[in-house]
Amino acid sequence: MPDTALPNRSWLRANRQRVAPWVFLAPAILFFAIYVIAPIFQSMWFSFYAWDGLGEKEWVGMANYVELFDDDRFYTSLKNNIIWLVLYLLAVPAGLMVALFLNQNIAGMRFYKSMFFFPFVFSQVVVGLIFTWFYNPSFGIVGKVWEFFGASAPSILGDERFVTYGIIFAGLWPQIAYCMILYLTGLNNVSSDQIEAGRLDGARGFRMLRHVILPQLWPATFLAIVVTVIGALRSFDMIAIMTQGGPYGTSNVLSYFMFEQALSEYGFRMGYGSAIAVILFFIMLIFISYFLWVMYQDEKR
Repeated sequence: MPDTALPNRSWLRANRQRVAPWVFLAPAILFFAIYVIAPIFQSMWFSFYAWDGLGEKEWVGMANYVELFDDDRFYTSLKNNIIWLVLYLLAVPAGLMVALFLNQNIAGMRFYKSMFFFPFVFSQVVVGLIFTWFYNPSFGIVGKVWEFFGASAPSILGDERFVTYGIIFAGLWPQIAYCMILYLTGLNNVSSDQIEAGRLDGARGFRMLRHVILPQLWPATFLAIVVTVIGALRSFDMIAIMTQGGPYGTSNVLSYFMFEQALSEYGFRMGYGSAIAVILFFIMLIFISYFLWVMYQDEKR
């Protein structure tokens, strides 16, 4: 018995630095596999069935995908997701500008920082409710401004031309605050020696920002872009609170369209909802894979 135990102990002792990280990672990997990886493959499998979530599943093959690509609501949701993606990225430069403004040593700056930080503390539900009242043409600020100029206020959330942009504007408020926090953290790590060297070389203003500060803020910029892109593609709460996809489905995005088809009282089509989820997953996978590749290349350099 001691003869067989000693080699095992010696192997563990010799490889403990390799084994130790996997021991600590094992619980997280297990939970990730059960609650993330397994549901992904389960959704892919369900997408080949017609199922209401309770009864017997009926194999339909690619019928859900054929129906999905013939559904105008899918293309409306996909178009809105693209609009979300493009406009949501404005949070990154806006957060940078706010961070640069707040990164000054003047009286009362801590108070100003806390004011800009507040939107990030609020939940998406609270933000959605605030902007729903804000846009109300009867008693909201938008209505009062229009009345002041003697004009009738538009119903932003009731007009299919404005509704998506109104929700995105509401979502940008906390997202800018989040990007600001990332940049403020990055600015604390900017090398003062490089700034002094840039000043000696005559760099001022925008040239200093472009050639000295922004390269050092690349990690914060990269993280801000990744989080913003993922937030834009998985946007759900703001639509659910402010419009429920209306008017007439014109503010739908893929995540809410999936919920509407699979879980709402209008749907209970788990197979069709799973097909939407699979399409959204592959769209997000493309972006995430690209960002991981960029991060890997940076680590190699």
